[in-house]
Amino acid sequence: MADRITLTGLRVFGRHGVFEHEKRDGQEFIVDITAVMDLTPAATTDDLTKTLHYGELAELAAGIVAGEPYDLIESVAGKIADEVFAKDARLTEIEVTVHKPSAPIPLTFDDVAVTVHRVR
Repeated sequence: MADRITLTGLRVFGRHGVFEHEKRDGQEFIVDITAVMDLTPAATTDDLTKTLHYGELAELAAGIVAGEPYDLIESVAGKIADEVFAKDARLTEIEVTVHKPSAPIPLTFDDVAVTVHRVR
């Protein structure tokens, strides 16, 4: 099993959706991120520079969700994955799930989510 850093349940207000009212009114999105990398250097040195800073990871993801509106949460998840991958060459895989629990579906449901997975 590969080493990983996991951030779950990041709640951010955003304005994503295909309907105009979704962009106008916005809603809360929830983001989960799993980043895969060798954590041996961080574990043996206790040095923050040898790992992925999960505070910065959360800030990057939150900035994307709260930023430019997209029609699809597929685009939001892909943008987060691609930006995190671009920032840290040590990552070998990343998985990003964007949840849209208030999606405009006229039925009772708990959640709608999209997961993207990138491998270097």
